Amino acid sequence: MSSDRPRTPTSDGDGPLARALRLSAATSVVGVIGYPISHSLSPLLHNTAFAEMGLDWVSVGFPVPPGQAARALIGARAMGIRGLSVTMPHKEEAAQASDRCTTEADRLHAVNCLINEEDGWLGDNTDGAGLLAALARSSRFDPSGQRCMVVGAGGAARAVIAALGDGGASEVIVVNRTAARGQSAAALAGPSGRVGTTAEASSCALVVNATPVGMDDVDSGSPVWPVDPGLLGPGQLVVDLVYHPPVTPWLAAAAGQGSITSNGLGMLVHQAALQIERWTGTTAPVDAMWAAVEGG
Repeated sequence: MSSDRPRTPTSDGDGPLARALRLSAATSVVGVIGYPISHSLSPLLHNTAFAEMGLDWVSVGFPVPPGQAARALIGARAMGIRGLSVTMPHKEEAAQASDRCTTEADRLHAVNCLINEEDGWLGDNTDGAGLLAALARSSRFDPSGQRCMVVGAGGAARAVIAALGDGGASEVIVVNRTAARGQSAAALAGPSGRVGTTAEASSCALVVNATPVGMDDVDSGSPVWPVDPGLLGPGQLVVDLVYHPPVTPWLAAAAGQGSITSNGLGMLVHQAALQIERWTGTTAPVDAMWAAVEGG
């Protein structure tokens, strides 16, 4: 027999319920803005970190329609939101709407992290540094002196290209359908950046797909690959910034050639950890954040 009476929450020690019941009007709030946003793992990552750090902070998702990021920033500042994570499609608009930007965000013309400071919103970009931190953790990869390839020239690709150049890569080869956009992106890597073709992938230590290409079903008969898997092999690190599904058909094909493969989940975790550090000034608990998204 069912009952319509409200149930009284029971204590779970220091678990999610107990922490939720401690939220108050004094709790510091951060959020993630994007559209759509209900799928975002950022609140899970942020809230896991806050709990581990013992901070009275909470992260929530804010669905902000395209073209409304600037208005959202005005409202969030008025309400005292401490920081915002920014995802598609707002990274460029957030850069324009920031009161000032870090050097990294300014050169990328894209912001994925906003810090509410006394004199306004500070825009930053932690995507590229997040990927390099993830690859260092999972594969001990250091770009210094390495030949690297990035397929794509969008926001995520540009962040990765800049980070590889800053990391001392000997070459950062950018492959993009539009030559002018590819050249603009390659310039972010400095002297090591140049436009190239996928035919050069076999000589690269790292190959990154920063486009949606490669998610096609391999059973379709004619899959479209960002880079022909036949050009990939043992000793290469192959990364697809997509993390859902965890293994794209392209990654599966690269693994079949003997390459070491990685998806975009690591970049997500580590860019979020850097956001936590920007907001709080405290080192983020990366192990706990990884455990949260891996179900551990």
